[in-house]
Amino acid sequence: MTSNRALVRTGIADRASDAIMNLVSAVPSSAETGSSTAEARARALARNAAKTCAGISGGAALAPGPLGMLTLLPDIIGVWKVQAQMVADIAGAYGKTATLTRQHMVYCLFKHSAAQLLRDVIVREGERYLVLPVTLRMMTALVSKLGVKVGERTVGKAIARYAPVVGAAGVGAYAYYDTWKVAETAIQLFNSETVLLDKDFVDSG
Repeated sequence: MTSNRALVRTGIADRASDAIMNLVSAVPSSAETGSSTAEARARALARNAAKTCAGISGGAALAPGPLGMLTLLPDIIGVWKVQAQMVADIAGAYGKTATLTRQHMVYCLFKHSAAQLLRDVIVREGERYLVLPVTLRMMTALVSKLGVKVGERTVGKAIARYAPVVGAAGVGAYAYYDTWKVAETAIQLFNSETVLLDKDFVDSG
């Protein structure tokens, strides 16, 4: 059983790393504009995104046994895409679309689950956040580590596929919770002063 889990974890980790790199390679565009009630608008966006993510994960978990295993990565990637758009829209609600970077995106998506890995991406200094320069090599190394974290967490999802009704409810609830955590990070970040020490990660390094 342990070896099977390791195989699942390793395979998911490699594919998750590729998916994360693809995800952060382009910041999503957003039609949201600065709002005078930015936090209320951000929370409304979060509720809608959380419901969508719960539906994606809960629906995917209904597929039983081995068939359900095939839905694992599409489930994860589908949730990330919704969350990434939510982050872009929350930035828009705070009037910060023009300064949204890949660093913001990876920080918001994964800070709640892998904070230690992101200490070289964005750091808090008093009441403001510093967006640090990140080279392509640094981002690739970070994404690889995030992929491993995702692989480890996905083992539990894999097991849930063998109890589809109970598993679907639990997986959907977790996706809802996870999306709210992403939203909370984004709201806190975009509601604060951010200093861009480097606009984006570069190809050197």
